[in-house]
Amino acid sequence: MDSKEALEFINRWLWENSQPVLTEAEEVIVIGIWQGNGYKQIAAQNYFDDQYTRELGAKLCKRLKEYFNTEINKRNFKKQIEYLYGVEVQVQPLESDGSASTEVLQESSIPVDSDNQTINPFTPQQGRIDNPQDFFNREREIRQIFEVINSGSSVALIGAEGIGKSSLLLQICRLADTHLHSPRQPVFLDLNTVVDEDDFYGALCDEIGIPESKGARLSRHLKSRQILLALDNVGKMTWDGFNRGVRDYLRGLAEGSHAPIKLVLAANESLDKLFNDSWDNGKTSPLAGVCQEEIIKPWDESTARDFIDTRLAMNSISFTEAEIKQLVEDSGGYPRRLMQLCYRMYSRYLESG
Repeated sequence: MDSKEALEFINRWLWENSQPVLTEAEEVIVIGIWQGNGYKQIAAQNYFDDQYTRELGAKLCKRLKEYFNTEINKRNFKKQIEYLYGVEVQVQPLESDGSASTEVLQESSIPVDSDNQTINPFTPQQGRIDNPQDFFNREREIRQIFEVINSGSSVALIGAEGIGKSSLLLQICRLADTHLHSPRQPVFLDLNTVVDEDDFYGALCDEIGIPESKGARLSRHLKSRQILLALDNVGKMTWDGFNRGVRDYLRGLAEGSHAPIKLVLAANESLDKLFNDSWDNGKTSPLAGVCQEEIIKPWDESTARDFIDTRLAMNSISFTEAEIKQLVEDSGGYPRRLMQLCYRMYSRYLESG
């Protein structure tokens, strides 16, 4: 059984059980695992972010574990799929009378027919867009962000909750290899997953791939490195367990065009307002001092309409002009809100038959 047969088997099984077939990124993960590659190698070969690849691989294994009702992880992936394939062949040959042939999935991993309308295309409703195939728009912002980084500065993405900062931050990491003039290792770190500054330094070192350290020792480890550090939910640094010293240290690492670290931060408000402790004794925010702010605005009507059309393109269900107008208006151009509203409307179409 080769990787192509494995993909056809998994996709056909998911489709026949009314489950979403594998995305292109998930298919890349399956092929990589099948070839015996680690997540880091898979990421490098396909220009994915390391953390994104590990998270996607873990989610894929969990998903297949639930659907196949058997233990599936990266270590036993190939063995388990081959076993399940063999069991099905014994019970019901793949090309039996009138049953779904594997030819259905050979031309496209997503079947385009009326059955596909049962899969709601408006996901995920919460959180960042992990699948690069689902990322939409923001070309102007991406161009400006890389212009700033390539000029030697760091960037802070400022925008309200639900505007798409986290998804944009992850997309910046995915595009780093092709958009940066000088190579840097992209590192994505969500501060919502860390407890305090000690945990932050530990997580940072782990993601970079260096021994756990901080202060001068960490600076020595970073001396020969070039890192693009994307920090999501940077407002967490205002919580107990963090102090201005962490921000001062990050500024020191990020100053200068050839600094070991360039920052891309995501925050809900301006860094000067967010870190108001920086105003004490006439001081200014250390991170604001090295980060040029990029304001992330809601989508305009044209972009929101294009998003809806793109998500509906592979389905037989369509929204009326009045419904689309209402969706755009009610969402206020906020991508997450628009996704949620479209999901509900699509679900109502499914329920009505």
